[in-house]
Amino acid sequence: YQVIRFFFVKSRYKAGQAAEYSIYEVVQRWIAPNGTPTTVARLRGMSLLYYDQWSEYSDMEVRKNNGLHAYDINPVCTYPRQRFIPELKRNGFKGDCHGILPYELFTAILSDSRAETLLKAGQYPMLRHYIHSSFDMGRYWASVKICIRNGYNISDGSMWKDTIDLLRHFGKDTNSPKYVCPTDLKAEHDRLMHKRNKEIERKKLEERIRQAKKHEKAYRKLKGIFFGIAFTDGTLQVRVLESVAEFAAEGTELHHCVFSNSYFLEKNSLILSATIDGKRIETVEVSLKTLEVVQSRGLHNSNTEYHDRIVNLVNSNVNLIRQRMEAA
Repeated sequence: YQVIRFFFVKSRYKAGQAAEYSIYEVVQRWIAPNGTPTTVARLRGMSLLYYDQWSEYSDMEVRKNNGLHAYDINPVCTYPRQRFIPELKRNGFKGDCHGILPYELFTAILSDSRAETLLKAGQYPMLRHYIHSSFDMGRYWASVKICIRNGYNISDGSMWKDTIDLLRHFGKDTNSPKYVCPTDLKAEHDRLMHKRNKEIERKKLEERIRQAKKHEKAYRKLKGIFFGIAFTDGTLQVRVLESVAEFAAEGTELHHCVFSNSYFLEKNSLILSATIDGKRIETVEVSLKTLEVVQSRGLHNSNTEYHDRIVNLVNSNVNLIRQRMEAA
């Protein structure tokens, strides 16, 4: 067996007296050559937040293999003189745990041939992520082997796994070194993530537009008299939103609540969109009671550099709104 022993060190200080120290063993992890563990430990309190809940005078007995007795122990220091069973050395262990707790590393490489292969191939970040996340490595193993064969070091296991998932989503060949061995992993991950986010946003917009069709008739009845109102200062173009579908697009692109909070059904509000060359800049709400700008919101409800200019432009053209109201 490979045995990992944990000791609890206590110190006691009192003014005018010499410091007192004590040490006692609290846990032993016995790991068989096939990776099967057995825990021998003292009793411990139910809290996993503190290491000092051991019952010092309880017996060292076989306990359940759970976090209460050892899984969560991250030792402060490690005794320098160590011995290892030959099976660990056979499976690639050379004395360095590569940032993985010894218990987790030993049980993994003794019981899982894929963990053993990752260690021997020097794919330490991938090994850490595999052990800590416990995902289905079978879905990624063919791609991992391609990396190993091509001498490609996976620098970030989590990011690489996400990249493979994204490649698979977009129908790319995850058995091709061209895709699974990117020169700049982060740049490729971010590019695919951006593409995926755009796809999600597009689907959200399509769904919102489908929902919006239910309210088009009501919106036209409420605000149809204002349709066609538009004005510009040469750079900014401002116009009344003329469909609930436009509310959906406005809210999706600028990430605010003009659609989700159903502003198209607000009797005393008129919503306009301020754009530059077709790009949405801010969404403007005008009170139909006071004919004043209530709010003007850009991306994520923030004010843009054009905010004051937009508000002034709308205020200087409220007569267009008044004329429509009087005509009605």
